[in-house]
Amino acid sequence: MPVPMRRLIVALTLCCALLAGATACGGGNDTEDTAAVAAAASPTSSAEKQKFAKTRFVANAGLAAGATYQWIVKPWKAGKFKKGAEGRRVALVKAGLAGAFTYNRLKAANRNAQGDPALAKAVAPLTAGIDALKDLPSKLRKGDSTDAVVGSFDDIINNVKEAGKSAGAEVTDKVPSASQLSG
Repeated sequence: MPVPMRRLIVALTLCCALLAGATACGGGNDTEDTAAVAAAASPTSSAEKQKFAKTRFVANAGLAAGATYQWIVKPWKAGKFKKGAEGRRVALVKAGLAGAFTYNRLKAANRNAQGDPALAKAVAPLTAGIDALKDLPSKLRKGDSTDAVVGSFDDIINNVKEAGKSAGAEVTDKVPSASQLSG
């Protein structure tokens, strides 16, 4: 089938325009261009940086607190982790996932806190406790010493909430979706 001449001309014109545009943009230093765009998009004043640090801290700590309560503390209080309990295996797997998610979000919240002097000072004593949570999700999945593990998660979450509150960044529980938890 012959292609109409009009389509060929339009296609050729578009290709030339794209090629000319790409050539015109390629003359500069890409890292300088990227840095300029990043600098323009990032907060400029220290007050803005601190505000965003607090906001990110509250969001990450809230997700950690919500996951801990929903999938670790609540099932533990309901007796789901006890041997012979109905749905124990599923509850332990969910708790293990929630534990890994909580650890990840608390590490992110700790990094966010470094952007605000008051938060950094309040959260600094909790860093060792957050690091200690690293191996606990696997213990939850296996069902090992669930009382102590749940207590550790609950204590750290409460300490992070208190630290945030003392620095003017009150943390409220935000339950993550199942896709956030597994992702």
